[in-house]
Amino acid sequence: MRIVIVGGVAGGMSAATRLRRLDEDAEIVVLERSGHVSFANCGLPYHVGGVIEERSALLLQTPQSLGARFGLDVRVGREAVALDRASRTLRVREVATGAEEELGYDVLILSPGATPVRPPVPGMERALVLRDVEDTDEVVAAVAGARSAVVVGGGFIGVEVAENLVHRGLDVALVEATGQIMAPLDPEMVEPVHARLRERGVDLRLGSAVTAVGERTVSLADGTELPADVVLAAVGVRPDSTLARAAGLETGPRGGIVVDEHLRTSDPHVFAVGDAVEKRDALDGSPSLVALANTANLQGRLAADVIAGLDVADRPVLGTSVVGVFGLTLASTGWSEKRLRAAGRAYRAIHTHPANHAGYYPGAEGMALKLLVDPETDAILGAQGVGGAGVDKRIDVIATAITGGLRTADLAELELAYSPLYGSAKDPVNMLGYIDRNHRDGLVETIQWHELQDRLDAGAVLLDVRTPAEHEAMPIPGGINIELDRLRERLGELPEGELVVHCQAGLRGYLAARVLAQHGRRAVNLDGGYLTWAARPGRDEDETTAAGDDTDRGSSAG
Repeated sequence: MRIVIVGGVAGGMSAATRLRRLDEDAEIVVLERSGHVSFANCGLPYHVGGVIEERSALLLQTPQSLGARFGLDVRVGREAVALDRASRTLRVREVATGAEEELGYDVLILSPGATPVRPPVPGMERALVLRDVEDTDEVVAAVAGARSAVVVGGGFIGVEVAENLVHRGLDVALVEATGQIMAPLDPEMVEPVHARLRERGVDLRLGSAVTAVGERTVSLADGTELPADVVLAAVGVRPDSTLARAAGLETGPRGGIVVDEHLRTSDPHVFAVGDAVEKRDALDGSPSLVALANTANLQGRLAADVIAGLDVADRPVLGTSVVGVFGLTLASTGWSEKRLRAAGRAYRAIHTHPANHAGYYPGAEGMALKLLVDPETDAILGAQGVGGAGVDKRIDVIATAITGGLRTADLAELELAYSPLYGSAKDPVNMLGYIDRNHRDGLVETIQWHELQDRLDAGAVLLDVRTPAEHEAMPIPGGINIELDRLRERLGELPEGELVVHCQAGLRGYLAARVLAQHGRRAVNLDGGYLTWAARPGRDEDETTAAGDDTDRGSSAG
């Protein structure tokens, strides 16, 4: 049996090597249009920045090494340009010479990946992209003598490239047409990243699209002209489904190749995997485009298993992802609050600001965590984190919990590794579970940062239960201050009506709300406290957002 694989990175190579482990006799041919296979494409931005110094470190395998170890026929510089499903043949073009040949197959696996999007802007053809090793060589050569760079697009690649160009010593502007970078995250979770980029010298331009690219400049819709010796387009990718569409294979509403749970296309002799394929969303089953290496590699392996006769099926996707930005870690899984609101889906949001490990152990770093919960079923809908060390660990635990079908309250009982060096006796993930149980049991009512002003406009009184020094240094305008430890003796000073209680991160606010409720007062807690409110989009740039002390690194958790 001859199995032909189009695409020699991630999903394609995962399929090829798994097939060989399962079938020693099959003829396996891999076609890759670039000059390299099995390269570490997620590492490309870091070679641009010099963090990964040696280009060779990105080249994990060669056609020769794959041939020697796995008996694969790997052909680089070969592009599949046409597919004849009736005769089960591919027309293959040699990129360097243009010479073409026909190649027959018994089974075909399509793993062409995704192609970078270039905005339809005059001069954008000058912009570089970062998809393969050849692109990386071009970018490295371009920045060698450059002084300024403009990165168009604030997604994963755009942010990583911007940071790495700063490492190279360039003056860097990052342009994003929307009001925030990193679209999968909610705005209050991204604001600390905006601040970090600006602190490190990136000229962050939000809400202003590129209108033209000149020889040494980039023009924006607001009339600004940015210096740009180098321009890099990172506005996103689209599934490379050209070959599949031309052959009449079914594609979905988002442009990806449609496959079933066994990764078969509409032709039973053709499989498809990786970034070119539409996935199934884990929360609602809708078509989803997730261009992530983990999913691509898994799909390649699963397609090989199916071809070999094993009983396996593809899993839905959560879109779990992580990126580092100048020492900050951003990670997310599942749906965001923005997406839930747009879909009209009910949810409960929980914000916390824990330390990554015990506060008394040196080197503790703060983080912000956000959990989205179905208020009816207690299902975990999504989570986000931003901060220093340990953010990725907590999001990974939550992603695992979603996959395992745990409810939010179950997080409180997870038995997680603990030492003062690595966590707390009540891990931040456990704390999210405790907070959820308080909501479930009716022990607390919270409002979100974006709901505060409406409550105050409706007549509620804002009560800050932090210390007078904290209140004076970091006030939410319009609030009165009675610190938690004196609240019981000063109940008579509180005005009538509803109270919105807040502290630094939520815990003292919860404790105050419990005191007030048991004295007959209606009180709601500001979820995530001052720290979440202060990270709201559009806040004054000079507003202080210092972290609270270790007595207040939770939210409604007691």
